[in-house]
Amino acid sequence: MSLNTLSPDTAVNDIRKERVGALLVFGSAFFWSFGGAIARFLDVTDSWTIVFWRNFFAAVFLIVFMLLRDGPRGTVALYRNMGWPGFVVACTFATATTCFIIAISYTTVANVVLLQAGVPLFAALMSRIFFGERITTLTWSAIAAVIAGVAIMVSGSFTGSVSPIGDALALTIAVVFAATTVITRRYTAVRMTPAASLGALIACAISMTQAGTLFVPLDQFALLFVFGTLNLGLGMALFVTGARMIPSALAALLGTGETMLAPVWVAVIHGEIPSERAIWGGLVILAALITYLGAEFRRQQAGAH
Repeated sequence: MSLNTLSPDTAVNDIRKERVGALLVFGSAFFWSFGGAIARFLDVTDSWTIVFWRNFFAAVFLIVFMLLRDGPRGTVALYRNMGWPGFVVACTFATATTCFIIAISYTTVANVVLLQAGVPLFAALMSRIFFGERITTLTWSAIAAVIAGVAIMVSGSFTGSVSPIGDALALTIAVVFAATTVITRRYTAVRMTPAASLGALIACAISMTQAGTLFVPLDQFALLFVFGTLNLGLGMALFVTGARMIPSALAALLGTGETMLAPVWVAVIHGEIPSERAIWGGLVILAALITYLGAEFRRQQAGAH
């Protein structure tokens, strides 16, 4: 059913729902974008120790959030009702978290970031192939512009050391996160907050087997608490809530805001000024997102009348 055949009230409600969803997904990218700035403060040398505590605090945050919102019985019901879509989302979150650490030990961060820019493309293709979700020419253009912008951002960081293993893992991150986006959008009746918490717990279990020690100094413990609760946990909660309300390609596009904002916070907090290419690439991404969202806003306004 097209938007024009809906009643005015229904059309307006759908538009409001999409806008709230878009704000929530961009909010997740906003909080995730602080990851690099927070990581700069950490002195913990074992990356797997960081992964464990970050995911532990994220899981605790999400569980407490559900307990406060839904109560103990409601929280148990959420876990029981998430079914296979929730379990798949949990596995994709856990895979993305663990693959990132392994990937950057094999290849450059630039390679990882560039390959992760493919998330909107993979999400659009998956939603089109498996669920017949229509992808407009404007969306394809925005995806291409975002990938180009990320390529410009990281082009000055390539060192020539390319590892097939590292790049394959980075590509895996892009594919599984795209799958997370599409499944969350497709199964809107399934609340994915328990899935996100389960994914964090799975990552905890994996990192526990790899970490040399789980002991960290008290000051680092406080940083890991912020890293897990606000950066990862709150970001995951906002994403799985908002991605249910908007098209998969749009959710993935908004998620690229993390790539655009991350260098800004590192510059503001640590004084690490981005390169000229990073600035130009970020501007390309910003222009693509503003153009796309502006066109979507005009389309919605026309459909509501």
